Amino acid sequence: MKIIIIGGEAAGMSAAAKAKRINPTAEIVVYEASNVISFGACGLPYYIGDEFSDANFMAEFTPAQFAEKGIQVLTQHRVVDLDPQQQQLTVEHQGETLVTHYDRLMIATGAKEIFPPIAGLEKQGVYSLRRMQDGLDIKTALADPLCQHVTIIGSGFIGLEVAEAMIHQGKTVRLIERAACLIPDAFDTEISQHLQPELEHAGVQIHLKESVCEIIGDDRVTSIKTDKDIYATDLVICCTGVKPNTDFIAATGIERLANGAIIIDQQGKTSIDNIWAAGDCATIWHAQLQQPVYIPLATGANKMGRLVGENIAGKNLRYDGTLGTSCVKVLGLEAARTGLSEREAQQANIDYSTVYISDKCHTNYCEGQSPLYIKLIYRSDNKQLLGGQMIGNKGAVHRVDALAVAISLGATTEQLGMMDFAYAPPFARTWDIMNVAGNVAK
Repeated sequence: MKIIIIGGEAAGMSAAAKAKRINPTAEIVVYEASNVISFGACGLPYYIGDEFSDANFMAEFTPAQFAEKGIQVLTQHRVVDLDPQQQQLTVEHQGETLVTHYDRLMIATGAKEIFPPIAGLEKQGVYSLRRMQDGLDIKTALADPLCQHVTIIGSGFIGLEVAEAMIHQGKTVRLIERAACLIPDAFDTEISQHLQPELEHAGVQIHLKESVCEIIGDDRVTSIKTDKDIYATDLVICCTGVKPNTDFIAATGIERLANGAIIIDQQGKTSIDNIWAAGDCATIWHAQLQQPVYIPLATGANKMGRLVGENIAGKNLRYDGTLGTSCVKVLGLEAARTGLSEREAQQANIDYSTVYISDKCHTNYCEGQSPLYIKLIYRSDNKQLLGGQMIGNKGAVHRVDALAVAISLGATTEQLGMMDFAYAPPFARTWDIMNVAGNVAK
């Protein structure tokens, strides 16, 4: 059996490794368009912020290491066409074209940047942050002593992490977000509102409800024009989201969402026989909504990659579903979420209620006590937990991990209120903030 995997990052390489272990006799070939595999883009903001200096830390394995396992990985090979009827691929490499056959195929081509309709994005000094080379280029640009003013467009996870990285680099930072609050797609306003003063205290100039219209400069950026003003800048980093990298399969008949994400079932199968998909190019099954959704997270990519690897090699496993659990660190704050946000509950037409409270991370007589803020979303009728979000200086992220377990098991607010969480004065209060929130919920 010949298994071909298109894409050599998290989902693709997880699938390749697992499939080889399940079916050692299978011929497995991975085509990767870039020259890097097993690349973790999540590390890029920390790399450009000088939290580590060796870029190779972001690429966990090499083609040679996979070759030792019997997996052929071909870098700088771009798949440009797919014929599902003939089960053939057309691949380009260094100006040459080859056609190859597969028995089973996995598409793991990831996502590419979304660039807003801004004039002048092609100018020097304008970057995105998605690939290894992006990080290398930005780090080189930041080393120029003339680069002092950095503008970040977009305040999602990457945008906020880049803002912190630029502060660490000693730059003057401007962050522009067209929405009315920071990180609007991930967090409700009760939680995200705490991020703005944290960034502003560090000197970040934040512009909400403002859109960039034009990059100004001859060949190199010198300023940006928004719908409100013009601001001088030496460097621009676009962090405006991603979309599935699936244009090459547009004519194949594989079912996709409106944004291009390949629709897969709980086994990772697409709408066409012998083709699977996973990662940022595909949907993922949502445990609560019981339908495919687009949530491009590394955790989901790795889990679905592993599961697809088993299934493509002959097993018949199903993924119970994601909760979209995610987190971010912004200077002294950490924030996390799991399950449905209030906006998502509204979109799903669920009759829900919410509770939002503040408390402390641990007892007041232990050093370092700080505020915590939590929001719960739960069904109005039976009080079953739907989602939770938390932010604070410490202790927020791992508490949300506990919420993810509670939601997965179908817990109610009453059960959360009496749940037996660990207590010691340096770590919590006798009634943890999650107990309190569960008991306050009506």
